[in-house]
Amino acid sequence: MDTITSMVAEKPVVIFSKSRCCLSHSMTSLIRSFGANPTVHELDEMANGEQIESALLQMGCQPSVPAVFIGQRFIGGSKKIMSMHVRNELVPLLKNAGAIWI
Repeated sequence: MDTITSMVAEKPVVIFSKSRCCLSHSMTSLIRSFGANPTVHELDEMANGEQIESALLQMGCQPSVPAVFIGQRFIGGSKKIMSMHVRNELVPLLKNAGAIWI
């Protein structure tokens, strides 16, 4: 948990992903489409990726990726992000986190 906290500190948007996960790629693309530049951590390419994945599961991220943090808060996975996007709640959240300035 401390590892995740330190990885999301001072970053407006952080996505924990796997390089072969199409939903992770889609969430990254969606957030980038608004002009944000998320920090993406590919768990399958990291030495401690399994430990981070276990911590994400303990935090309630089911499945473990994509796990999206905005403004240092765990927001959720692809379903939550898409739901927020459809309800026009994603852009204001990105603005409040300082990820975009429009």
